Amino acid sequence: MTNSVITPVTAEFDRKAGNQVNIPVTLTLNGNTLVSIRNGNATLVSGTDYTLTGNEVVLSKNYLASLPNGAAALTFQFSAGAHATLNLLIKDTTAAPVGTIRIEMFNSNTSATGSSISPKFKLTNTGTTALNLSDVKIRYYYTINGEQPQNFFADWATAGSSNVTGMFSALNPVRTGADHVLEIGFTASAGTLNAGQSTEIHTRISKNNWTNYTQTDDYSFAGSQTSYTDWSKVTGYIAGSLQWGIEP
Repeated sequence: MTNSVITPVTAEFDRKAGNQVNIPVTLTLNGNTLVSIRNGNATLVSGTDYTLTGNEVVLSKNYLASLPNGAAALTFQFSAGAHATLNLLIKDTTAAPVGTIRIEMFNSNTSATGSSISPKFKLTNTGTTALNLSDVKIRYYYTINGEQPQNFFADWATAGSSNVTGMFSALNPVRTGADHVLEIGFTASAGTLNAGQSTEIHTRISKNNWTNYTQTDDYSFAGSQTSYTDWSKVTGYIAGSLQWGIEP
């Protein structure tokens, strides 16, 4: 028995008006037939949610736009053999949120490749009340270019380098320009940021074996900036709520 195969196995859909497009999926049936497409317990409706012509399924943009932001998995079931899964990332790049923080950024090293990534951040409290820095998280999205353990360095910070934290996570599904994310946070000892005030964080990451990253394919990389500039390709959160930037 030969399993059927779908291409691609990952895809992204942008819910922003004007960016919505159907997603084609090619089937290599290997003698089988497509029985159904499921999203969890729900079965997609042929002719409405998708069309099947020959060996190609086209997922309707209207159906995809009805899905919530985040990850979704569509299971293709065939008459024989194993199922196949299309991992979707649903996002909406309509606009960056209007929150109570602003993040400016530039990369101190703008080389196409290098053994470290060195983003510098300027966080401003644009609200009307003091902000506990321990409630704030900043995320920088990039490609690791070879899986290795990584190290985080807070080279300098207004609040004190020892009060800055860094955590690495792999993204699943991967995004365009990002398979990993660096999340920068603050300890309780970092204190508060008063309304209208700013704080700076100079960071650096590297792999244990010091092999190169390729920065030019990184979502958050700002290759043309040499000083602090508003940058929506890094995101900022307060108590888990997105307050700045557009996630990839």
